Amino acid sequence: MSEAADLVVTNAEVHTLGDPDETHEAMAVRDGRVVRLGTTYDVEFLAGAETATLDAGSRVVLPGFVDAHTHLLNVGSSLVHADLSGATSPGEAVRLLEERADEVDDDEWVLGFGYDESTWAESRYLTRDDLAAVSSFVPVVAFREDMHVASVNDVVLDRLLHAMPDGDVLTEGGDPTGVVVEEAVDPVREMIEPDAAEARRLVEAAQEYANERGVTGVHDMVRKSKLPGAYRAMDLDGDLTLRVRINYWADHLDSLVDAGLRTNHGSEMVQVGAIKSFTDGSLGGRTAKLSAGYADARDETGQWVVDPEAVADLVARADAAGFQVSLHAIGDAAVDAALDAYAGTDAPGEMRHRVEHAELASDEAIERFADLGVVASMQPNFHKWGREDGLYDARLGDRRTDANRLPAYPEAGAPLAFGSDCMPLDPLFGVDQAVNAPTAAQSLGVTDALRAYTLGAAYAGFDEDRVGTLEAGKRADFVLLDDSPWERSEAIADIDVALTAVDGDVVYDDR
Repeated sequence: MSEAADLVVTNAEVHTLGDPDETHEAMAVRDGRVVRLGTTYDVEFLAGAETATLDAGSRVVLPGFVDAHTHLLNVGSSLVHADLSGATSPGEAVRLLEERADEVDDDEWVLGFGYDESTWAESRYLTRDDLAAVSSFVPVVAFREDMHVASVNDVVLDRLLHAMPDGDVLTEGGDPTGVVVEEAVDPVREMIEPDAAEARRLVEAAQEYANERGVTGVHDMVRKSKLPGAYRAMDLDGDLTLRVRINYWADHLDSLVDAGLRTNHGSEMVQVGAIKSFTDGSLGGRTAKLSAGYADARDETGQWVVDPEAVADLVARADAAGFQVSLHAIGDAAVDAALDAYAGTDAPGEMRHRVEHAELASDEAIERFADLGVVASMQPNFHKWGREDGLYDARLGDRRTDANRLPAYPEAGAPLAFGSDCMPLDPLFGVDQAVNAPTAAQSLGVTDALRAYTLGAAYAGFDEDRVGTLEAGKRADFVLLDDSPWERSEAIADIDVALTAVDGDVVYDDR
């Protein structure tokens, strides 16, 4: 006789996403793992006296979403500080910062996160003149959504201008505008980096936000932060409701090697992931490295944040030390440089080296992803910038439809993983954008989009044998949706998450 289950989920429409067409009406969980899928009749045989029953109410059950590219500290910061993502104009962004200024102590920095000027009728960065209205005596910083651009007031410039590279401080008539990009943002980040206690507070807020959106696992990009310690403390305390894969910045490599760590070391909930580095910047900041000039600045082709020779050296060192590598590359020239670096290693597919974003990869580059086995770690939500009169239209012109050609990767046989880059952290929004992309050549079907946010992301983290599909023996990480994304394919972003479970334990319930 089979041992009783801890949990039985009934009255459901369970999509395993292993076999794309496989569905069941019930599921049983024991010791945090799926033990049976089938009809309610089959599964209820495992119900014992102490078995909990979860009536799904005819809802769709999917594997929990794995977000392959996050910055949870930024999410937590936007929840605690000024959230500028909903601002519709420079004036509204300033008003939100003023409200935050009224909430903090007189000696605290006023911080805002997530503004996107490409959605404003007056499409421009916030400047020192804008921020002067917030305060003239405490530091004020507003980060653009991509975190490659920050707007600062005079107080910040007075304190940090000496530490900022001249080329990354935007000027007008020889004077700083208050807009800083790329390496000039680093001194600002360092000044506001939270201590261990604050880092934990922020990531706990972000974790709750992620669970509410059906996220059960994240690959977090961590740089000069107390987050690794916060994650491990939360794990030891039993407070983690996300599986966390820490992708460490390249400046941590030597310390990780000295500590004897390698990719995939860790616990059930916290693991060492990849070594992360930039190649180029962002399209929003005109710092993504293109092979031809920007549509709105023909003489500019972006910049190398880390030049190709240094990237190749980093990849060689990390690969030799047993680390997966994750390279940010957006422009076509940057994607080529990342793939060149991986081609110099012995087994890039075996190490599952990754390119983050890959927004403007050429046809030849996409074929190289497949040939090398390199993971395309992409953000389908970036399609929000890809429509007429959007950011890509301004920056790329006719090339906007060449960006984020999601179906080209699986068609070529390349591994595809989805993440959000927290713009926003919301898998259903990303799936919606993937399915309802600007053109057919950029659009995925519902099943393929969901699999990229589950099994594909799990594969990118060497985790496809644990999570990513609902199968007997795998961890019972799952989500209940109020509606079917197949039946509401035109409005997937509007579907509500009803419940999220990790290891069969409910971590969010809004039924």
